[in-house]
Amino acid sequence: MYSPLITQLIESFRVLPGVGPKSAQRMAYYLLEQNRSGGHTLAKVLEEALEKVTHCEQCRNLSEETICGICTSTSRNSEELCIVESPSDVVAIEQSGIFRGKYFVLMGHLSPIDGIGPEEIGLNELDTRLSQEGVVELIIATNPTVEGEATAHYIQQMVSERNIKVTRLAQGIPIGGELEYIDSGTLSQAFISRKEV
Repeated sequence: MYSPLITQLIESFRVLPGVGPKSAQRMAYYLLEQNRSGGHTLAKVLEEALEKVTHCEQCRNLSEETICGICTSTSRNSEELCIVESPSDVVAIEQSGIFRGKYFVLMGHLSPIDGIGPEEIGLNELDTRLSQEGVVELIIATNPTVEGEATAHYIQQMVSERNIKVTRLAQGIPIGGELEYIDSGTLSQAFISRKEV
């Protein structure tokens, strides 16, 4: 049906999350029929990024440098350390403009059933970092999933012996949300996390 190269191109697009056979086929044909220069640029930049982008030695975020710009910045508050699961979480927090501290990226969460333990998500590196740096507050911003909560609890226990304040991002009703449309889990968390006004 397809030539071998077109088949390979379509299958290559399918490695991306959420891209099924039809989407992969559309992307492949779009590049071949309408945007070959864009395809060349994509191939070149993708190859270069895969070669040069690695992990920051301090926070484990994706970076072209040995130590990323956030870690080397003197304008960031090094007493606040935010723990996130992925580099995309760093991007989301940075876009909000609310946090001016530093990060530690787990690159996942604890999942014993999948063989992902503390070492696989860098908790030994986090422990070393907490021993060497003057972190006053550890902000745990793992996802509100079973695995994210288990990871948060593990980190909290790990840090309990230290003189470090441990906080967790609040969870609950989104701004502009209507109670009748909120799922029961989110509503329960909103009641648990309520605060005095």
